[in-house]
Amino acid sequence: MNRTLLLIALLIGISLACALSPSTVTEPTTLPSGSVLFQDDFSRNTSGWDRMLANEGIMDYDAGGYRILVNALQTNFWTTPRQNFTNVRIEVDTGKLAGPDENRIGLVCRFNGTDYYFFIMSSDGFYGLGLFSEGKAALLGQAEMQSSENINKGLAVNHLRADCNGDTLTFFINGFQVAQAQDATLNSGDVGILAGTFGVPGVDIVFDNFVVLQP
Repeated sequence: MNRTLLLIALLIGISLACALSPSTVTEPTTLPSGSVLFQDDFSRNTSGWDRMLANEGIMDYDAGGYRILVNALQTNFWTTPRQNFTNVRIEVDTGKLAGPDENRIGLVCRFNGTDYYFFIMSSDGFYGLGLFSEGKAALLGQAEMQSSENINKGLAVNHLRADCNGDTLTFFINGFQVAQAQDATLNSGDVGILAGTFGVPGVDIVFDNFVVLQP
């Protein structure tokens, strides 16, 4: 299966998102590296993330985490806390609750209402880093999604980290750097989480311990 074509078809085609445009809040530039800019353990359902129930799926707080269920084919759901940052290090714990291992789970940075950088993995062991801009998606630094032994497959939990620092984008999975690319298209925007399907519906993903740090 050509994952690159599926990814592009997914993001250009029938992707659904409920995130609004980011606010005008920006992080102070004087904070030292590692300072917390934003964090959420999803214990309160009023912390600003989308709450959606539709035939296509669910995005909502659930049992102390945040759940994204995608029932539509070739579809992404993503959500943001309506923040605005320049340079960030984003981290989250995530696991598959149910559905196919051929899925899409990840982080988003510099979302400006239409365009964003994405850092994704699948429960069958693949990863990708890329840019969605002007209605088109493209992987950066790789021709197609690559496999990695550092990904815990199936129902296991994975820790994701995405660094968006200047024009350098770096993706870590479970503490291991898996991808890095250079791109200067976007310089600020919101942060968020993402889950999606390929050819089988029912991708059910939970996220917890979301944190944004000064890189």
